Amino acid sequence: MAELVGPELPTAEDTRAWGVRLGRLLAAGDLVVLTGGLGAGKTTLTQGLAEGVGVRGPITSPTFVIARVHPSLVGGPALVHVDAYRLGGFAELDDLDLDASLEDSVTVVEWGHGLAEDLADDRIEVVLEGEDSRTARLSTHGSRWDGVDLTALEVSV
Repeated sequence: MAELVGPELPTAEDTRAWGVRLGRLLAAGDLVVLTGGLGAGKTTLTQGLAEGVGVRGPITSPTFVIARVHPSLVGGPALVHVDAYRLGGFAELDDLDLDASLEDSVTVVEWGHGLAEDLADDRIEVVLEGEDSRTARLSTHGSRWDGVDLTALEVSV
């Protein structure tokens, strides 16, 4: 496991731009678990991830539909965007059959801490912290991330 603390993200645009940089590192089969309070910037970060991966938008919070699939615009993986806020536990998350598309897509789960970790051994967890200005704390899990250079994510956007 590797951990890093990203730069200060004082604006939504900074959060989105940092997400673009992270999104460019993602590939089919990657799982990203996002944690942070209401209004912390999870969907804004996902907008950046989607741009970095190269998928069709618009990216909006899937709170009421639970999950949205955004197809690739560049011949890469689709992005599956999940909001686990209203789910009652792993059984309900498992009912979404995310494992059916996990290998072929980049899967981003908002509010996924404590639920989505069992979907894949290889994953990235991002915690957005702060009130006015945010910081992204990122941790990688699994061999997929061994040797991946994440230093570009530590510097200001």
